This record gives sequence, structure tokens and C-alpha cells, in this order.
Amino acid sequence: MTIDLIPGSSGHIDAGVDNKITYFSNKYVLGLTVIAGIGGLLFGYDTGVISGALLYIRDDFEAVDQSNVLQETIVSMALLGAIIGAAAGGWLNDVQGRKSATLIADVIFALGSLVMAAAPDPYVLIFGRLLVGLGVGIASVTAPMYIAEAAPSEIRGGLVSTNVLMITGGQFLSYLVNLGFTQVRGTWRWMLGISAVPAILQFSLMLFLPESPRWLYKNRSSSEAIATLSKIYDPDRLKDELQQLSTALEEERRGRSSVRYKDVFRIKEIRLAFVAGAGLQAFQQFTGINTVMYYSPTIVQMAGFASNQLALQLSLIVALMNAARTVVGIYLIDHVGRRKLALSSLTGVILSLVLLSAAFFLESSGHTNIGWVAVLGLVLYISSFAPGMGPVPWTVNSEIYSESYRGICGGMSATVNWVSNLIVAQSFLSVADALGIGMTFLILAGIAVAAVAFVLVFVPETKGLTFEEVEKLWRERARGNGYGNGAESLLEEDET
Repeated sequence: MTIDLIPGSSGHIDAGVDNKITYFSNKYVLGLTVIAGIGGLLFGYDTGVISGALLYIRDDFEAVDQSNVLQETIVSMALLGAIIGAAAGGWLNDVQGRKSATLIADVIFALGSLVMAAAPDPYVLIFGRLLVGLGVGIASVTAPMYIAEAAPSEIRGGLVSTNVLMITGGQFLSYLVNLGFTQVRGTWRWMLGISAVPAILQFSLMLFLPESPRWLYKNRSSSEAIATLSKIYDPDRLKDELQQLSTALEEERRGRSSVRYKDVFRIKEIRLAFVAGAGLQAFQQFTGINTVMYYSPTIVQMAGFASNQLALQLSLIVALMNAARTVVGIYLIDHVGRRKLALSSLTGVILSLVLLSAAFFLESSGHTNIGWVAVLGLVLYISSFAPGMGPVPWTVNSEIYSESYRGICGGMSATVNWVSNLIVAQSFLSVADALGIGMTFLILAGIAVAAVAFVLVFVPETKGLTFEEVEKLWRERARGNGYGNGAESLLEEDET
């Protein structure tokens, strides 16, 4: 399926015109996306690899084996680092640019990987985990922002979702690496240290890529920005894009002289955008995705499959399903739209969590041979979550903020995601122990119901809109207008 463009237009859909922009039509943009998406690969690999590495870290360090606190610290220190990195990443992106932020994240991540691989004791290992977390946190802000600012509006969702595919691919890769290095001497050191390779690769490739054209246009050199944009758009479309960008930046300069964090909450249109973006990031985590990814082997064993090998194999299937269904999301997000995709995704998530809850309630009541029901629930969960609530929060957050506030709002929103991630990861097993795993999944289903209500009330449709049109949408909402389908209202307005 393709989208036709009116030359010189803002990129709205119009049948009958020959100029077409599709996901694969511009190899330059796709190349930028894949290279920037290596940051997502690091993100996914780091969150997945520790589950297998920890088994062998316990074998090497007696102190870790005898201390649950040390084990929890080794796992969660990367999340703490990611929280700090995401919080600082927004500022870093605004001041230094998207390219520089990526290079800094790569250096920090590679250094942390090497520190972990060479760690002589658990405390140096913990420091290495903190470093890789910092790198991941910065990358989680920077990669979707860089991709979005280089992407034509018609395919922006699919391109940003490619970063999410890299995240899920990184998680799957970490499972494969865990299995592949089980018989190698220094097992966990290889598992953790090998992640420096993609960081070094990305650093090397990014040196040859341009800075984000929108950041360049605003902060450094309009001629460099135009040179980059000319590789993305044809001359007619380029002229229109530059006109919109120039007008939007001039309005921002007249409206305020400096960017301040308190303005995120003081200025209504920015506050509304941040609530929508941060809320999506929180619900992404609180609907249980990392519960499934971090603890899928444990869940499988709780369902009655005691074999470690079988649990790991079934978990590998879950990770593969996560990556495969993300590919579906890349196609759907620019065709179905962000809002509808999130709502349909959450509907499937609710049903799967209810199924998981029912399976474990039945198991606790003495019913036998229901383990496959739990496994079916896991597969249904991933099949529903991955195409929608996986990419939608990151895509929406890459496009809903004004140019001046895209960095700090993106960083704050990503921080919300990582804090939520940490809360879920640290509390799931304790809550399951206190209330039972069936009730825990039922609580997650209730949160998913709340997420549906949140999307309906707070999240507009932004499919196909330019950054400038999205800003206009929030200004209308701040005035009490435009609470319907934002994309449709703007498209109708342009037709009049």
C-alpha cells in the first residue's frame, strides 16, 4: 500500500497523484533509520541478556549467590542508569544535537560493556551495569527522535517503529546469545561484553551520518539542513517543508525566549502533549510487557513446566513472537493509525491477561494439565501487545512535542517509562507471592482497561500529520477544541 502526495503539499493523502512515499522508497532515510535503530538493539539486548548471565554470575561470585540484594542490584542498576540517562538525554539532545547524543551514548555503553566483561568482583560489575544503563537511557530518547525528524510524515510511524523492532530483535538476540555461550569458558563475561560490538559499530557509522535536519535548521546551519532534506524530499515537497519549518521556528522564537522545564506544566498545549506521551509510556510498562519478557521462564515454570531447558525454549518463542509481531506494527501504524492500533492492542492485552489469570486460578484450585493455557495466554499477550502498545508510545512521543520542547519532553517521558519499568520489574514477584499470580494478572488486566480509557480521552490521532500540524492540534485542544480525531479534522480543514 502506498500514499500519494501532492507536490508542494504538507504530505496529506491524495489519490491519483504519481509521487509516492513508501517505507522502502527512500533508501537514504531507511539507512538513517537502521543505523539510528542500533541504539534500540542495545536497549533490547541489555534488558534481555541479564536473565541468563545472572545464573553464571552466581556461580563465579559466591557473595552474589548468597545475597538476593546483590542479585537484585545487578539486575536493577541498569534500569537506574537508564532512568538517569533518559532524564539527562532530553537536555543533551537539545544542547548537543541528536547525532552527538548518539555518539556519547555509544561510548558510555561500550565502556560499560567492557567494564562488566572484565569485572573482578560484583561491585565493579554493578558499576558497569550503571554505565550501560546510562547509555541505554540516552539512546531510548535519541533514536526515535532522530528517526522522526528525518522521516516524511506519511511513513514516520513505520520508521520510528523500526527502532522498536530493533529493541525486540535485541531481546531475541540476547536469548540466543545466552544459549550460545552456555558452554564457553567465561560464559557471563562473553554475554555481557559482546554488546560493545554493536555500540562500536553504530559509533563508526554515525560519524558519516548528518545531524538531524530539524535540529540543524534551528541551532546551527540552515544550509546543512537543506542539504540533508534535499536527499529526503523532491524539490516541490522540499520547498513546502522548509516553509513550514521556517514559519514554525519563527513563531516559537517570538513566543518564548528560552526553554524551561516548568513550562512543560505551565503552558497548556505542552502539558496536554506531555500527559498524553508520558501516560502512554507508563501504561506500556504497567500493562505488564516486561513482566512477560523478564519473567517468562518463571511464568512457564509456574504453569507446570519444571524443565529449565523447556522454559528457556518456550521463552525464546515468546521473544521471537514479540519481534515478528512488531513487524506487523510497522505496517499498521501508518495505515490504521496510532490511536486505533493502541486501542485494538489493549483489547487483546486485556483478554490475554484474563486468560492467564484464569489459568493460574484453575491451577491453584487443583486442576491439572492447564499449563498450555498459560502458554497460550503468553503468546496471545505478545501477539496483541507487540504491534500496538510496543511501538505506539515511542512513535507518539517522537512527534507530539514542539521543536523547542521535543528534547526535554521526550527525555521526561522516557524517564517515566524507565521508572515504570523499574517498579514493575521490582514488584512483580513480590506481588505474585503475596496475592497469587492469578490475581496479579487480573490487576494488570484492570490497568489495561484504564489504559483504554486514557487513550480514548487523552491521545489524539496523529497519523500523516506534519510536526507543525500536530502543534496546531494541541493549540486547538488547549483552547477546548479538537477533541475528536485530530488527523481527520486537519485533513478536512485543508480540503476547504
